[in-house]
Formats: sequence, C-alpha cells, structure tokens
Amino acid sequence: METLYFILLLFVSIILSLIAIIYKHRYQDKLPNLPPGNLGLPFVGESLDFLSKGWKGCPENFIFDRIWKYSSETFKTNLFLQPVVMLNGVAGNKFLFSNENRLVETWWPEFVNKIFPSAVEKSPKEEAKRMRRLFPPFLKPEALRRYIGTMDMVTKRHFALEWGNKAEVVVFPLAKSYTFELACRLFLSIEDPSHIARFSHPFNHITSGIFTIPIAFPGTPFNRAIKATKLIRIELLAIIRQRKKDLAEGKASPTQDILSHMLLSNDADGQYMNEVEIADKIIALLLGAHDSTGTACTFVVKYLAEMPHIYEAVYKGNCQLSLLAVFPGIFNLVLKNQCAIAIQ
Repeated sequence: METLYFILLLFVSIILSLIAIIYKHRYQDKLPNLPPGNLGLPFVGESLDFLSKGWKGCPENFIFDRIWKYSSETFKTNLFLQPVVMLNGVAGNKFLFSNENRLVETWWPEFVNKIFPSAVEKSPKEEAKRMRRLFPPFLKPEALRRYIGTMDMVTKRHFALEWGNKAEVVVFPLAKSYTFELACRLFLSIEDPSHIARFSHPFNHITSGIFTIPIAFPGTPFNRAIKATKLIRIELLAIIRQRKKDLAEGKASPTQDILSHMLLSNDADGQYMNEVEIADKIIALLLGAHDSTGTACTFVVKYLAEMPHIYEAVYKGNCQLSLLAVFPGIFNLVLKNQCAIAIQ
C-alpha cells in the first residue's frame, strides 16, 4: 500500500511539474515588449536545433535562419532551459556592450552554479564589478611587458614543434593547446608540459557540459563537466595552498602571476577571496584561454585563407593594425611555409 501511494505521489508530482513548465513556457511566449521569435518546445526549447547546427559545423545558421524568418536582427528563443533574447548586428552589439550595469547586467543561468558553486555566494552583478576592479592592475601595459619574454619563448617553441615542417596543420586543437599553455604559465606559473597537458584534458568536458542541455544524469556531458570541474578544483586548491605558503615564506613574488595577485588583493570592504572562490575564478580564466581564445585565433587563420587580399596585405605588412603583432607565430608559418591548413 505504501509503495502504491509513493508511486501515485511521484506520478502526480511529475504531472504537476510538467504543467508548471508548460504554463511558464506559454506565459513567457506571450509577454509584451519582446522581439519576435519562438520559445520552441517546453523544457528543451530550441536547444536541439542549436546543438544540431553546431554538430554540423555551422552554428551560425541557427542565428541566420531566424534573422531571415523574423526579418529582425533581434529575436527571442529558449536555449538550455533559459528564455533568451539574441542581439545581432552592429546596433545590437553596441547596445549590449555600452550599457553594462545600466540597461544590461551580467547574468549566468542557474545550472552554471552546479559547475561553479562559489558563484551562488554573490550576485553576478556584484561579482562582475569585483572582477573589473581586480584585474586592471594585472593587465596594465607596464605589467604586460613582463610577460613578453615568456610569450615569445612559448610561441617559438610551440610553432617549431607543432607547426614547422608539417604537410598539414589542424589549427583548432593546436591553437587551443598554445593559448592554454600560455595561460597556465601566466596565470599559475606552471611550466611542466606534462602538468599542463594533464590540466588541459578535463577542460574539454567542461566546455561540452556548459553548452548542452543541463541534465546531470551519469554519462551526460553536463554530468561529466561537473566531475571534471571537481577534479580541477582539487588540484588548484593544492596549488593555491602551496602558493600561500610560498608567499608567506618569501619564496614567491606578489607580482609573479594572477594567482599571487588574487591571493593578495581585497575588495572595497577589505575582504579577501577564499580558496574555493579563487579556484573557480582560475577555472573560468583557463576555460576562456582553452576554448574562446583558441577559437578566435583559429578564425583569424580561417579568414586569412578565405580572403586572399587580406592575406596579401598582412604578408606585405600593409595592414593598419598589424595582425603579426597579435599572433606572430601562426602568421610566420601560414604566410611563409607551404603547408596545408585544416580548420577543425
């Protein structure tokens, strides 16, 4: 009898949850002052179409299809359990990036908190302001000069080993490994290649887990992302504790890297970040270096290959903004070596 009651209660709970999701979905679809668009199916929204186009190698078609369908560069949709408004074009980007903390606030979907649990402790708006205050001293021109030697050394070695004398070069994984190695050296002073490689592997799971439907069942990308973050956090906490000890004993410099800077910097209230907060911030920074920066570098190579007139201008040094200064190693090899470039 108790088993039957439990099954009935579970069934009723599921039905009520589905009704609530459908009601909320329809309510959001009818809110006034929203751009044209479709929130898709209850629960999954239009996530499957978004992911499908990404798997086919053309994620931009998700946006282009809707711009054409709704005759608007701004449209609403539903991705990864969250209603979303997408802003595209020059006007949309200008509005977004010129109104931060006024008309636009930094925000993360709730499921991201399962990957970065320390994010729950503070509002995204306050956290964004805190990070804006934290990083400028580390990224000032006079501070950046200290990293030129390391960047030059890593760049030369990377391209000599991975790009030189190759019949074909697959850009994306190599760009990711290059930018990630630089981040490990500049953020954490990690120089051991095996340590960097061990660090790099779990980030593939985190990237896949953030941009997917957030279902934490065993074996799902989201579940693997949570597990990968926990493993990285454990290793980072060990590095953080050792660095605190080295700073106290004078074995490490306060300006050595961003980890030292974060350990010694306090906010407007005089509060220091705890170890878990610092670990999560470092994970987020490394995640950007592992995927976003590598992606940007890959697109630079892609567009050079597709636009011969830009290629020639860069080769001759006629660009007003010298791309050689941004990513020198790639251009030396792309422009001078006779190797095939595969974008993956």
